[in-house]
Amino acid sequence: MDFRLSDEQKQIKQMVKDFAESEIKPHVMEWDEAQHFPLETIKKLGELGMLGAIFPEQYGGAGLSYVDYVNIIEELAVVDSSVGLAVAAHNSLCTGHIYLAGNEEQKKAWLPKLTTGEWIGAWGLTEPGSGSDASGMRTVAVKDGNDWVLNGTKNFITNATYANISVVLAVTDRSDQKHGITAFAVEMDRKGIRPGKKENKLGMRASDTAELVMEDCRVPDGNVLGKVGYGFIDSMKVLDGGRISIGALSLGIARGAYEAARDYAKQRIAFGKTISEFQAIQFMLADMATEIEAARLLCYQAAAVKDAGEKVTQFSAMAKLYASEVAVRATEKGVQIFGGYGFIKEYPAEKFYRDVKLCTIGEGTSEIQRMVIARNLLTM
Repeated sequence: MDFRLSDEQKQIKQMVKDFAESEIKPHVMEWDEAQHFPLETIKKLGELGMLGAIFPEQYGGAGLSYVDYVNIIEELAVVDSSVGLAVAAHNSLCTGHIYLAGNEEQKKAWLPKLTTGEWIGAWGLTEPGSGSDASGMRTVAVKDGNDWVLNGTKNFITNATYANISVVLAVTDRSDQKHGITAFAVEMDRKGIRPGKKENKLGMRASDTAELVMEDCRVPDGNVLGKVGYGFIDSMKVLDGGRISIGALSLGIARGAYEAARDYAKQRIAFGKTISEFQAIQFMLADMATEIEAARLLCYQAAAVKDAGEKVTQFSAMAKLYASEVAVRATEKGVQIFGGYGFIKEYPAEKFYRDVKLCTIGEGTSEIQRMVIARNLLTM
C-alpha cells in the first residue's frame, strides 16, 4: 500500500498548517485563559472549505476525502485542539448526520449553510445521566398533529452556544429498545430550545461545551432525520466517522507535544550539553515519534476504509482508541522533558497535557472502544 500523500493532499495540509500558524497560534493562550470561542476564525475556516471538507460540492462542500479530513484536523490540533474539536464536531457529527440521514429537501435546505460556515452545527446525544448508555436517555419527543414536541436536556454539547442548528436525539417510543429513538434537526431560533450552562473545562477551553435545553420545543414532522425510530442506529454510523476525527485530533495533539519537546530538548543545556544528547531523553522522543507514526497509519487506514464505502466501525474504533492513548502518553512525556517548565503556562507542554484527556472520553470512552472492537472481532 502507498501511504504517501499526493501533491494536492500535501497542498491542503500545508494550507491548513499555514492558517493555523498565522490565524490561531498567536491567540492560543489568550483564548484558553478567557474560554473564548473564536467564532470569526471558525468562519474563516468555513470560507476555506474546511467546514464542509467531506461533503460533495453540490451541497457547498469541498468534496475532499476522509484522508484529507484526517490531515486537516491533525494540523489544526497541532496548534490548538479547541479549534480542531469545533471543526470536527461541525463536520462529522451535525453536518454528517444530516448528510447521512436527511432527505434531499433537508440536505438542500441545511447543508449549504453548514458547509460554507454560514451556520455552525451542534449534535445532541449525551445527557446528564446518559452517555455511553443510551437506554438512559430522558429527552422525549411526543407527536402532536404534524409536529413533535421535544422536552429534555443534552449535556457536553460541542458548539451548543453558537450553533444555528442542532441534531437532537430523543425517545419517541420508550417500549421499543431497538427503534425507540429518533433524530431531529432543530434550528436554534425555534421557540423552546436554548443553550444552557457553559462548562468550565480542564482543557480545550476555547471550544464551546454547553447544555442544550428543550422546553416544549415544537418541531415540524419535516425536521425528522431519517426514519422515526432509527435515530440511534444512524447515530452509531455517524460516530464511526466522528471517531476518525477524534483519532486525528489526538494525532495532532501528540505531534504538537512531540515537536515542542524535541525542539526544547535541542536547546536546553544541562551538565554542559543539550538534554537531547542524553539517552533518557532520546528514548522518550523515539517512543513518542514511533507511536505517533503508528497512530497515523491507523487513522489513515480507517479513513481509507471510510472513503471506500466499506464498514468502518472496527477500524475507526481502533484508530480512536490507539491514537488517543498514544497522545496521552506523548503529552505526559512532553511535560517530563520540559521539566519544571512543563508545569508553566508560558510553555506549550502543559496545555497539550490538559487538552488531550478529552480524546479518551469524547465520542465513546476507551472502554467503549474496546467493547466495540471486541464485538466486531467476535462476530466476524
